[in-house]
Amino acid sequence: MNKLAAYSRFVREGSVRREATGHYEVTSTAGESVRAFVPAPLPPDPPVLLQGGLQSLNERALLACGRLDGVSALLPDPELFLYAYVRREALLSSQIEGTQSSLSDLLLFELEEAPGVPFDDVVEVSSYVAAMEHGLGRLRGGFPLSSRLLREIHAHLLERGRGADRLPGEFRRSQNWIGGTRPGNAQFVPPPPSMVEDCMAALEQFIHGGHQGEHSLPVLVRAALAHVQFETIHPFLDGNGRLGRLLIVLMLIEAGVLRQPLLYLSLFFKQHRSRYYELLDGVRQQGDWEAWIDFFLEGVESTASAAVATAQRLLALFRRDEARLQDLGRSGHSVRLGYAALRRRPLTSIKQLKELSGLSFPTAGKAIETLVELGIAREITGGRRNRLFAYDAYLAILSEGAEPL
Repeated sequence: MNKLAAYSRFVREGSVRREATGHYEVTSTAGESVRAFVPAPLPPDPPVLLQGGLQSLNERALLACGRLDGVSALLPDPELFLYAYVRREALLSSQIEGTQSSLSDLLLFELEEAPGVPFDDVVEVSSYVAAMEHGLGRLRGGFPLSSRLLREIHAHLLERGRGADRLPGEFRRSQNWIGGTRPGNAQFVPPPPSMVEDCMAALEQFIHGGHQGEHSLPVLVRAALAHVQFETIHPFLDGNGRLGRLLIVLMLIEAGVLRQPLLYLSLFFKQHRSRYYELLDGVRQQGDWEAWIDFFLEGVESTASAAVATAQRLLALFRRDEARLQDLGRSGHSVRLGYAALRRRPLTSIKQLKELSGLSFPTAGKAIETLVELGIAREITGGRRNRLFAYDAYLAILSEGAEPL
């Protein structure tokens, strides 16, 4: 029996175990010697074999992505859903790193006339939105997904807030570590800084495929592998987790699986944090790629299905509330314009409502008052000046699972 045939049998029997997926380099940092892990280039060797349940799960996950891509076309204004959904992802991804903002905090922060929002945390979330939008804009402009683009995105990610002094847009030049109080008792030590550039070049080559762009693995599996590899390299001093999760959706958009950035695994990773880190260690130490891929594909399928359900619930909410605006007489047109603006910015001021709707300031004020009387909007300040209004039902749907850890 040759090596590949024997390996195939082990996969079918569910008992495949490789050895560590890289090697250790002894390096010195903070006055002590540590063993830094250097991952082998992708793809794995022996190769990942998608058979049986894993193949079926990959197909189901891809179908779920297709349904998600299709449902976005049903929305009356896809940009409306994207605006809030991208911010929800920025919030979740930042929460995993320890920020304590809420979706309302972020939306209030983006309203310049709304002071008093916790600054450091919400600045980090806002920077994530800017980084994501920069990356997506570059991809749509034809720029390839590459180390250079990841550095650009990282520069936006750490442009403001607590990471501004952590070499934004540059690969690290010093040794980092994960867990523990110092390198010597760290849970994991990524590659030495002198090897980061080569590791990232190899990852970029894997993402791009062969000379003609061909790939031997399905796109979702490639995204699963690339995410682990990026997290293992940990090429930056800060922001690696957020950028590693963003890499997933960037790969799916570049591959044409999604047209809009609507698939984000941060909530799934947040809900299964212990298992997530356990599986990353399993890949590094035992080469158990299959267990990680199974987890990842399960996350893609459940996350895509949940996003479809969210979009459908929002559609139902919009239709229900629009129906309540049909019999308002002469004021109906301006109220409907005000409602359309509220859907675009579910936490807003009269000033912003005026700008989005094209109504005059007094007319925008009357429109939002009508929406409050109908129970669609709610005034949240309790004051008479600088009032703010929330579309509670919309925010409630988007905030599910996005409470601070």
